Amino acid sequence: MMKRSAGIIVALVLGFFIFGQPFYTVDETEQVIITQFGKPVGDAITEAGLHFKVPFIQTVNSFPKNLLEWDSDPGQIPTQDKTFIWVSAFARWRIKDPLAFYKAVNNERAAQKKLDDILDSATYNFVTSHHLIEIVRSSNRLMKAENIVTVGLPDKTAEQLQIQVGREEMARLILEQASPKLVQFGIELVDFRIKRINYVEEVLRKVYERMIAERNQISEKFRSEGKGESKKIQGDQEKELRRIQSEAYRKVEEIKGKADGEATRICAEAFGRDPEFYSFVMTLDIYKNALNADTNAILSTNSDFFKYFKEYKPSN
Repeated sequence: MMKRSAGIIVALVLGFFIFGQPFYTVDETEQVIITQFGKPVGDAITEAGLHFKVPFIQTVNSFPKNLLEWDSDPGQIPTQDKTFIWVSAFARWRIKDPLAFYKAVNNERAAQKKLDDILDSATYNFVTSHHLIEIVRSSNRLMKAENIVTVGLPDKTAEQLQIQVGREEMARLILEQASPKLVQFGIELVDFRIKRINYVEEVLRKVYERMIAERNQISEKFRSEGKGESKKIQGDQEKELRRIQSEAYRKVEEIKGKADGEATRICAEAFGRDPEFYSFVMTLDIYKNALNADTNAILSTNSDFFKYFKEYKPSN
């Protein structure tokens, strides 16, 4: 009987530890709420290590300590200037008060829905109360006018498109507005950012058309400037060509003039030395250039043209 009783006691003890699980561990990335018949018991357990609970009666509810993600579904929102855009945002949050979190939302899925309601609403309010340029830009850094698409702002120029809040400040204000509303759920909102914005299809088409028109205008301006520069270069080339030709003609005439002068000087010098011989040589040149086999000439015997033939006496 003693052995049997001891066996029963050992079995009960083993069953107690195996099925009752009186001990549980808390990881460093976790925090725990103990519930008894569905109701929280005591404070949250945030210290990592081995802990005890009442078997079969108490239940361990674990929640993460680390940062959690929230991503919004892209939604259509009109800006203050009546431009519809798609806005997508993200946030980082943590469970700061596990007990309040368990009582208010109980789990992460329900918490995500609360974040959807509060953050989407805050985002909508801020986007609808500001111009598109405020959501796109974060500073008044100077930009070229052709780089600014003013869809929804038809009367605005590049100088007038000055932001008062900006994208980064708007995200900070949304974070500031939404954080107090999440405290009651045991949630701490750590960060909020506008991830992406885009035009709706109709506006996007207008943007593309405007961009194409602007780029065509810029390309036409470049082509016009290129044609003007081409004409200028061609004009300069023609002017330089005329200058070179004129300079070359002047030098040629100078050389020809010097050559003619030198020839005249030589001829005059030769004529001065022996006029009769000079006349003879010149006459022979005339004979050579003026007479050939096809030349017919009728001249008087007294003509000076053949005076040297008259004096010619052929040898026997």
